[in-house]
Amino acid sequence: METAELYQIYKPLLFSIAYRMTGSVMDAEDIIHESFLTFSRLANEKKIENEKAYLCRMVMNSSIDKLRSAASKREVYVGEWLPEPIVEEANEPSHLYLMKESISTAYLLLLQQLSEVERAVFLLREVFQYSYEEIGEIVEKSATNCRQIYHRSKKGITNRPKASTLDFQSMKSSIEQFTLALQKGNIDKMLEILRTDAVLISDGGGKVTAALKPIYTSQRIISLFSNILKKFPENYILEFKDVNGSPGVVLTINGYIAYVLSFEFEANQIARIFMVANPDKLGHLQIRG
Repeated sequence: METAELYQIYKPLLFSIAYRMTGSVMDAEDIIHESFLTFSRLANEKKIENEKAYLCRMVMNSSIDKLRSAASKREVYVGEWLPEPIVEEANEPSHLYLMKESISTAYLLLLQQLSEVERAVFLLREVFQYSYEEIGEIVEKSATNCRQIYHRSKKGITNRPKASTLDFQSMKSSIEQFTLALQKGNIDKMLEILRTDAVLISDGGGKVTAALKPIYTSQRIISLFSNILKKFPENYILEFKDVNGSPGVVLTINGYIAYVLSFEFEANQIARIFMVANPDKLGHLQIRG
């Protein structure tokens, strides 16, 4: 099969592996590009029996290398770190590989608790339902070893969020009501939608003004949002989009995407708000002229 055809077939799968591993849209795209360049060269030199497994292994190895090289940068990262957001039109997601739960901001943050190899094995088993034999071929370990790594990884992930009882449209409705209440200064309505112990995590990366530490309690979150909103120019645009597989908000100022917000629900209330403002993490979303 020609490399171009393989690219069309496997890019969605390979992107979703690389993105979940790195939390970066741009890194994932670069990894896939480099992997196919290398694959094309190797395919001319030798016969590759299992093209899918070979490509997965290349992408996974590159993702692990990227994580290790970024570890030192993460240690000196200014403020809280959040993954680069994936933004689409606000419709029920239907992608084959971009499964809703496992690209949520909350889920990607949970994966940060795992080492690079643990994350690889965990994702391949938990999200992509690969057999231990297949995982072993990709990460170059025995099936038995992969099974042990998976079970250890599953135990290692703590503080999993409680599942929400709301469906996609109900979450979208709650976010729209919360945003409208914020714009109108309706504090009672905002308090109704936010959990009392809600948390706001913002990522400015030291490039723009953002809270360096999480903001706790609904009262403090509402106060912060209200103060931020007062500083916006009148021509700001607020859109409801699908952010990492769930309803979210994109805020544009003077034609430039300045904030992307995603939400985590518990029961029927907003429990956590994730706000990406670091321009380096929003570059892939800006409208190209």
